[in-house]
Amino acid sequence: MNNVSVITMFFLSGFNETISHRFVLFFLSLLCYCIICLLNVFLIVIIILDTNLHEPMYILLCVFCMNALYGTAGFFPRFLWDLLSDVHLISYYGCLIQNQVIYSFACGELSILALMAYDRYVAICQPLKYHSIMSKRRVIRFACFSWFTTFCILAVNVFLTSRLKLCSPYISRLFCGNWSIVQLACFPAQTTINAIFANSVIIIYFLHGVFIVWSYMYIIQTCVKSIENRAKFMQTCVPHLVSLFTFLVAILTDVINMRLGSKELPRTLQNFAAIEFLVIPPIMNPLIYGFKLTKIRKRIYSLVIFKRTNFCFIRSDNSFTHS
Repeated sequence: MNNVSVITMFFLSGFNETISHRFVLFFLSLLCYCIICLLNVFLIVIIILDTNLHEPMYILLCVFCMNALYGTAGFFPRFLWDLLSDVHLISYYGCLIQNQVIYSFACGELSILALMAYDRYVAICQPLKYHSIMSKRRVIRFACFSWFTTFCILAVNVFLTSRLKLCSPYISRLFCGNWSIVQLACFPAQTTINAIFANSVIIIYFLHGVFIVWSYMYIIQTCVKSIENRAKFMQTCVPHLVSLFTFLVAILTDVINMRLGSKELPRTLQNFAAIEFLVIPPIMNPLIYGFKLTKIRKRIYSLVIFKRTNFCFIRSDNSFTHS
């Protein structure tokens, strides 16, 4: 037991099944990460530059996209590096940092979705009070507070994990997860506090989900009575519900696989279940909001038409000059 506290590196054994296809996986992962960055940055830039989009709903959407960039930055660069490496090592502190970034992203995603649900609840159920309740400054404060609180809660979780004495450096995943590290503890009795705190975190963010469901129950009840509210619901609430459903399916798949997953499942399937929440929502969300929200869709169309007009003008100008 003298060596239990000297683990400085972890081996990510989840990569063992990727060796034969690592170059194909590297290309697909790089393409996926580029698409995530392009879509989310594009939406952020549109919202920041267009003053017509400086409204609570779009500010929250901007924060949503920033959170996606933050979370995927904690996974993809390291993942791409490991796909090209023969030895899949990560430092002890690097593992804790990756754990902090990825899971604060996941919990932050749910917090932002809860804020979005509250924004839609006020907009549809209390429209006369909307601008006083959901002012720009207050929305920014709400978003910063929810994200900072999430970051601190997960930081406490990581701190509790860092106290554990570990007996093995092998993590059977593609990235560092809190539960994967806790399972390596030499003394199960030491993990009691970790389990209590982790379950408390699950309850806190489960209540976020309950709040979202409660908000939409009132929204739907209000929309049934008004054709105008039904149109508003289809235009602004449906993207939120699709995002919520996509995220919950992805994150629950990872949680179930991590806590209850069977070792008899193929490693490839386990790997996909583990990274699903880091791939599908960051790609789907910008597409859903970009095509469904009218103001953003019109802004994108105007940019495309403007560029096409300029391109045609330049071509005609060049042809005139040559003639």
